[in-house]
Amino acid sequence: MPPRPIHEPRRDDCPWCGSRRLRTRLRAPDLLHHHRPGTFVVDECRDCAHTFQNPRLTVEGLALYHPDQDARRATALVDRVLATGTGRRRLRATARAMLPYPEPESWLDVGTGHALFPAVAREVFPYTAFDGLDPTPRVRRARAAGRIEEAHVGHLTAPALTARLRARYDVVSMLHHLEHTPDPREELRAALTVLRPGGHLLLDVPDPRSAFAALLGKWWLPHGQPRHVHLIPLPNLRAELESQGCTVLVTDRRAPHRPHDLSTALALRLTRAVPPSRAGLLRAAAPLVTAATALDHALAPVLRRTRFANAYRVIARRN
Repeated sequence: MPPRPIHEPRRDDCPWCGSRRLRTRLRAPDLLHHHRPGTFVVDECRDCAHTFQNPRLTVEGLALYHPDQDARRATALVDRVLATGTGRRRLRATARAMLPYPEPESWLDVGTGHALFPAVAREVFPYTAFDGLDPTPRVRRARAAGRIEEAHVGHLTAPALTARLRARYDVVSMLHHLEHTPDPREELRAALTVLRPGGHLLLDVPDPRSAFAALLGKWWLPHGQPRHVHLIPLPNLRAELESQGCTVLVTDRRAPHRPHDLSTALALRLTRAVPPSRAGLLRAAAPLVTAATALDHALAPVLRRTRFANAYRVIARRN
C-alpha cells in the first residue's frame, strides 16, 4: 500500500471566509527541525486577513512534524521550566486572568503537552480539578507526575471523546493551541460542547497582524512552519465565537505578549546559516542571542502596547 500523502491539495480560496483574493505571505523550510525536508507556503486572505498554510499538512503530516520527546528529556524540560521564575510568573498570570469569574470546579487544558500550565494554575485555584488533553503520550506522563488528575490522549474533535466529555468542564483553556489545528472552527465547537452552560473559554493565540510578523517574515517564531496551520486575526476569532453563541468578555493584547521575537529570529537565522559541523561558530554567536534576549525584555513594556504585540487573549462565556 503506498504511503498516505502528508499534504492536502492546494486551495485557491480562504478557509475562513471563502474569498479567492489570496496572496503568498512567505515560504519557509522547517526551521525548528531543519534536518527535515520540505518547504511550506503561508498564504494570507486579502479580505479577512486569515493566514494559513497552503497546501495544508494532513493529520498524518502534522504528526510527522510533531516528534515526541523521550521521557528523560521531557522530565528535564519540565523541571527546568517550572524552576524558572519567568516561566512560572507567566503561567501564573495567565491563570489569574480567570480570577474575576466564579471559581471553577473542573478545568480542561487542551493541547496541554507536559501540563506545565495546570501544574502552575493549581497554585491559583487549589480546589479546581485540572485535566489535560493532548495528541501525544506526554499527557499520560504528566498525569503520572501528578500535574493533572485525568489525561485524555487524542483530539478534542474526535466524536467519541467529545461525547464522553460533554458539558463536563467550567473552564476550557487553549493556550497557543488553535494555530496547530486543521479546523479551528471545529475545535471551538468541540470546546464549547465540553463546557457547561455559563462556562468560560480561555484562548491565547499568536497575532498574525503583529508588526513583527511583517518585519521578520519566516524568522518570526509564531509563523512556526510547518506546525502552525492557521493564524487567526482577533476580529475573525471574536466574530466566530459570537456566532457560536458566546459572549466575549475580554480581549487583551498586552498580557499575552511574549518577549522573544528578536532573539528567536536571530537564533533561527544563525542555526539555519551555520552547518552542524561548525558548532563552534554557534557557541561564539551565543552572546549575540543573549543581547537580543535582553533587548526583547527591555522593549516589552512598550511593545506590548503597540502593534508589535505578538499575541492576544480572549475570554468568552458560553451562553
